[in-house]
Amino acid sequence: MGLNRRPMQGVANIVRFNWHFYLSAVAVCCVLAVGMPTFSLSIQMVLIGVLGVVGFSSVISLVVSFFVYDLSDLYQLNWVEDGNGKTLLTVNAGFDETSDIITAKFPQARLTMCDFYNPERHTEQSIKRARRRYPPLRNTISVRTDKLPFSENAFDDAIVIFSAHEIRNPVERMCFFSELRRVTSGRIFVTEHLRDLNNVLAYTVGVFHFYSRKNWMDTFSAANLRVVREIKTTPFITTFVLEKHGTSA
Repeated sequence: MGLNRRPMQGVANIVRFNWHFYLSAVAVCCVLAVGMPTFSLSIQMVLIGVLGVVGFSSVISLVVSFFVYDLSDLYQLNWVEDGNGKTLLTVNAGFDETSDIITAKFPQARLTMCDFYNPERHTEQSIKRARRRYPPLRNTISVRTDKLPFSENAFDDAIVIFSAHEIRNPVERMCFFSELRRVTSGRIFVTEHLRDLNNVLAYTVGVFHFYSRKNWMDTFSAANLRVVREIKTTPFITTFVLEKHGTSA
């Protein structure tokens, strides 16, 4: 996947990888609509409200996803400083849609691609579907989150986009960032949705798959990393720019 993404590629992938959620929403709406006449008027009013919430939230999540993944400049990766001449590390969780972009954007960079997907630990159906649709890029290295197979300060910068939240165990997540700290001499870029009001309004219960800003800050602090900058790409996406404690900004 290069810099030129297909029209509606982002929202199409959301539906493709998470179709079971949208199918469940449609099923709930159908059951409510069919069964509604059998209830009293007061209960019907409640069911109409539920039907509206389910339908509206599903539509809003797709509209927001279209805005974030297809209309915004998210995949321009403008927050990544000039990578030409640098050694860069990208780490994904079974779905890598940015390494090709980085290669095209910084043709003189030396890029290493890693994938920490482990089907025994990372059991989300969406990841399995994404992996079937987009197999790992050539030369991608399969790694463990608690032990990256690289020497200390092997990379100038590390880039982790929409993958770190897949590490559901907090201790494992802290170990992962400690390993990123060990193998990176410069900055670590972490891009994620947050469990905040904007994403609650956009994704309702789906927001529980994300972590709060406080959760991320606690993880970074436990890994002895500090946030030197926070960048908002749309109101729904945050990129944390991290450095080792003691490194000047």
